[in-house]
This record gives sequence, C-alpha cells and structure tokens, in this order.
Amino acid sequence: MRLDGKVALITGAGSGIGRESAVLFAAEGASVVVADIEDLGGQETVAAIEKSGGRAVFVHADVAKAADAAKMIDAAEQTFGKLNVLFNNAGIMHGKDDDAVSTDEAIWDLTMNVNAKGVFLGCKYGIPAIRRAGGGSIINTASFVAVLGAATPQVAYTASKGAVLALTRELAVVHARESIRVNALCPGPLRTELLMKFLDTDAKKQRRLVHIPMGRFGTAAEIARAALFLASDDSSFVTGTEFLVDGGITAAYVTPE
Repeated sequence: MRLDGKVALITGAGSGIGRESAVLFAAEGASVVVADIEDLGGQETVAAIEKSGGRAVFVHADVAKAADAAKMIDAAEQTFGKLNVLFNNAGIMHGKDDDAVSTDEAIWDLTMNVNAKGVFLGCKYGIPAIRRAGGGSIINTASFVAVLGAATPQVAYTASKGAVLALTRELAVVHARESIRVNALCPGPLRTELLMKFLDTDAKKQRRLVHIPMGRFGTAAEIARAALFLASDDSSFVTGTEFLVDGGITAAYVTPE
C-alpha cells in the first residue's frame, strides 16, 4: 500500500475531492484526519472509511480561523502520533463571484480567507508537525483557472487560486532541504457539486466544456488519484509543481514561451 503507516490530514474532506481522497488514502494504508466545517459530511466520510476497515477521525474546522487550523493539526498528532501528509483542499466558489466590477468586497474577502488564508494557516501549523515526523508531503488545491483565467468570470476564486500557486512555490523552495515537499494540485473543470452549483445553467456548463479537449468534466475520484501520487513516495523528487489534471485544457490554450 502506497501510504502504509502514514498519517494524512485532509481539509474539506466531507465531500467532493476531499472525501474521495480521504477514502482512497485510507484504502492505501493511511490513518486519516477528516477536517471540514460541515459536521455531517465529515462524519459520513469517517464512517465510510471505518466501514472499509480504515482508521479515521473527524475534526470540525473552519480553515480560515487560526485556532481551528491549530486544532486540526493537534488532533492528528494526539490521535495518530504524527503528521506525514497535509492536503489543504478546502475551498469555496461563491455563486455571486463575478468580474471585478460586479463582485462585492465581502465575497472577495470570504473567498480569499478560505481559499488562500486557509492554505497559509494549514501550512503555518502543519509544517512544524511534519518536521517532527521527519518530513512529508503538502498538497495545496489550486485550479487550472490560476494558470488560464476563467471563461465564466469568478475573479475572487481565480485570484485566490493564483495566491495558492505562489505560496506553494515559495514553501517548496524554503522547505526542500527539510524533506518537506509542497505541490499545488490544479484540477480542471469537474463534475462536482461545487462547480455544478456555480455553473447553474446549461449555457454556463457548455461554455466550460467547449474548451476541454477531452470533451467532458473530470471527476473527484480522478483528482484523488492524482493527490495520492503527490502524497506518496512515488513523487519523492517532485516539489514546487503546478500539477495540472485538467483534461488538456491548459495544453490547448497556454502559449508556449
């Protein structure tokens, strides 16, 4: 098993990519800390893991709050004795996020607090724990829109994910000699509840689909398998990357330098 003996903490693990990753990581041998602001979803993820014979614990956490970020890291060490893998996956995509003119300041602040500050706080409290474990892997969920920009305007989301990319690069360089790898996982458009709520009309969905060379939305399970690679020792020489899992969308639209 690729994560045998490892302890992984996954934020936003009550649904979507986070839940798929938590279940997969547990199946690959990890003990999993399931962190989410939604108690029911988080507890359901734990139940699914335990039903399959895995080990997991739920921690209620608002990743935008320092006290909650510290609490979830403490839970990993107190429950399972260490932390090897930190997957900063929690994020929001607000329905009223639009272009710069139309987006309210409150939507901007909320999105940046969860998507960017939440990653910062996870790393702030998680890195010392990973040091104590002798090294490990940090995975930060960014997005293809941080590389391309979004066809359907979502300025706060796009900016927040750009911040995640920049933060990931710096942390990767700073901590490389400590055996701490830091990578940004950049999903393309996915058929998840989060995106489908944002693309709430057939026209919006088609506007995204037309740009994807593979001609379909990805799935949370496909992103979870990419996260597993970054979490495991299979990616032992991989750090500071923008790991794009996007059905070819950036290949089609990014101009080579």
